[in-house]
Parts: sequence; C-alpha cells; structure tokens
Amino acid sequence: MTPEDFVRAHTAVSRAALVPEVALHLASEITPIWRATEDWLRQANIEPPFWAFAWPGGQALAREVLDRPGIARGRRVLDFAAGCGVAAIAAAMRGAARAEACELDPLALAAIRANAALNGVAVQTPEGDLVGSPCRWDVILAGDVCYEVPMTAHILPWLRRMAGECLVLLADPGRAYLPRDGLEPLATHAVPTSVELEDRTERVVTIARLLPETRP
Repeated sequence: MTPEDFVRAHTAVSRAALVPEVALHLASEITPIWRATEDWLRQANIEPPFWAFAWPGGQALAREVLDRPGIARGRRVLDFAAGCGVAAIAAAMRGAARAEACELDPLALAAIRANAALNGVAVQTPEGDLVGSPCRWDVILAGDVCYEVPMTAHILPWLRRMAGECLVLLADPGRAYLPRDGLEPLATHAVPTSVELEDRTERVVTIARLLPETRP
C-alpha cells in the first residue's frame, strides 16, 4: 500500500465548512484514523495524522485566497506547515504560478498530493524542513503555526526574514504563542469546528500580515 493509498483508505472525501469549493480526504472520525496510523506506522516514528483534518487556520487562509485571487494569481506560493494542503490547493485554483506545500511528515505530503489530485490542480511537495531556506516565493501562507513554544521559536525568526522579501500571511485562531507585535491584521473568519478537535464549535481566526524584523 502506498502512502496515498493509505490516505484514501482511511479517510472520506469531504468539504470543509468554510471552503466548500475544495474537496479533501479527511477523517470522518478522529479515533479510527489515529489508531490506523499507529498500527501502520508503529515502527516509523511518524507524527499523528494532523493532515486528516482541515484545521481552522488553513481554512481561513484558503477562504482568503479564494475570495481575493490577487493574493495568488501569477505568484509563487508556499503553504507552510500545510496540514491537508487546503491553502495551497486554493492558491493553485486561483492561478498561482507555482503552489508548494511543505510538511515534515511524509504521510502529510502524500495526503496533500492526493488532495491536489482530487481537485485537479498541481501542488509541489518539497521534502524536509524548509526553515532556513533562501526565499524563492512571492507569498508564504502559514496557518496556526504558533501553537507551542518550540515550534514558534524555530519558525518565527525565519518567517520574519522571509517577510522582508515576500508577503507572509499568518492565520491564527487565538493560540497563546502568537507574537503580540509585528503583525498587521487584515481579516477575520469564524470557522466552524468540533469539540473533539478544538474544545469548541467555532474558532475566530485572524489573518495578519507578518511584518519583517526591525533592526536598530
């Protein structure tokens, strides 16, 4: 069984509430997909299947890209820490010159490829940690990336450097480790969710432009 086959076998084709234009392979119930992944990858030290859910940050970014096609049209777009890849798919649907989606989990990359194929668009899935890479994009989309201290400390300095060379949009549903300065709020979206995933039925997601680091 290929990783893409595994994704298709343990999910159902669904449409996220805020982005019905995009079809996705998503978990219909949380526990079965978690157990299936653990069984299939017991020895592989792979992350839990965050790729099997359309998280609020990704949905809000995808909605913004679909509603404001100028964000992506003709541009090189990276969906950073992409999850199921919904924002990258939206960018490709709106005419991005190149849409990329990065994730550290190889199974997440397989899910992104399966989701892109489901929507008839091309999304590139570079492997490895892109943090530290030189800028090769016009737009970076980052949904819900400040949910823990190590993650924020690892990615935020790089994203601020990238913000000096391209447009960086952060979508945050109220996580504790989002920086309190250096952000230009642009829009908010109320995203339906579930108590199993988010301990509430709705998350209000703020989309902000990340400003570049300032030097004295």
